[in-house]
Amino acid sequence: MKFWYNLFFTLFFIASSPYYFWRMSRRGDWQAGFQERFGRFTTRLKQAITNRHVLWIHAVSVGEVNIATQLIRSLETRMPNLKIVVSTTTSTGMGELRKRLPSHIEKIYYPIDRKKYVSRALRVINPEAIVLVEAEIWPNFLWTARNRGIPTFLVNARLSDRSFRGYRRFGFLFRQVFRSFAGVGVQNETDRARLIELGSRSEAVRVVGNLKFDGAILGERPSVDIMTLLAQIGVKPGSQIIVAGSTHAGEEAILGRVFQKLRSEFPELFLIVVPRHFERSKEAAGDLESAGLRVTYRTELSPEIRRSRNEIDCLLVNTTGELRYFYQPATVIFVGKSLAGEGGQNPIEPAALKKPIVFGPNMQNFRSIVDAFLRADAAVQVENEQALEKAFRSLLCDAARRETIAQRALQVVKENKGAIDRTVDMIVEHLKGEDIYVAPAPASA
Repeated sequence: MKFWYNLFFTLFFIASSPYYFWRMSRRGDWQAGFQERFGRFTTRLKQAITNRHVLWIHAVSVGEVNIATQLIRSLETRMPNLKIVVSTTTSTGMGELRKRLPSHIEKIYYPIDRKKYVSRALRVINPEAIVLVEAEIWPNFLWTARNRGIPTFLVNARLSDRSFRGYRRFGFLFRQVFRSFAGVGVQNETDRARLIELGSRSEAVRVVGNLKFDGAILGERPSVDIMTLLAQIGVKPGSQIIVAGSTHAGEEAILGRVFQKLRSEFPELFLIVVPRHFERSKEAAGDLESAGLRVTYRTELSPEIRRSRNEIDCLLVNTTGELRYFYQPATVIFVGKSLAGEGGQNPIEPAALKKPIVFGPNMQNFRSIVDAFLRADAAVQVENEQALEKAFRSLLCDAARRETIAQRALQVVKENKGAIDRTVDMIVEHLKGEDIYVAPAPASA
């Protein structure tokens, strides 16, 4: 089994590497830390972790970094003598790690899943344990960790219908991988049953809730002054603003058409669009312009440049890590990859900011979260472009309804917090016998 996996992985890696290197070059800053993807680390890192109890946390990309950040804060409180190394797969994820975590937290790139590279990486890092945050399952990494006796945890685990079918189809490859986890923190009973069916030991799988509720930071001070940026392009205080976050291909065209129909009724209406992948910025802007909108890019804004509101209908945010800041002035928020795409994006962050949220029918990756919001009448789900226009119009016209939905959304977030503490408890229980100092749990845990 391992022979065939390594053979096919090597062939696939060779065939697909030009495409992935092209994608990395588009995102920029790919040279920094490039050798880490092959398990080669700097002397400085090796010195920093020598003779330390190391915990390795992996956050695949931007979406997992916020959870990892909250998890690290709680773990450092409970196990202050741990040295934490956090890895990511993408350059955008690395950018977020560097912005959001202090210098004493080591940041590295996750190794490519060839046996030689992961063995080298694990030999250098030599962690007491590994924590994967919603991570993809890479067999060589986990096989090598198991052979070295390193306990591995999977936290905030969720399985989409597609992922579940895939892992089950290749059960001959993944069953022992899932069985090797020392602890698995899942979001709900459905995911627990699925993880056990895939091979995880029933005693290792715990329903702890969704860490994204804890990761939604309430009252965080923005690192940029959004209202000043908007004033530079003529958006007046009190203007109604639609913010479309994490949009997918095809959704910008829909938003452009809907905006054109609404602005005759709401002359001060402004649109902010944040594509899920900033590499799509030109494509997204093209779709908006085809609908008749005048678009400017976030990277074109500076204190020296001022534009008239009559010149601009839409701001397209072609940067990473700023979506949560652009949510804050929103009158109404659309959660992307839910109308033209499939799977959806996380609605918790805008809900935590007490904003009325709208999303399409395709929220499969956040089913339990969506159910919680819909049961509480704390969000609006629409089926198509026409329903989206109707929902926007209704919310823009009715301030009282916006406030009610937003207050309910915030309440859903508050009621579902606590998963971080339960996840840390699971990890601490396994590590407290490893000569690692463990502080008592907070009284509220």
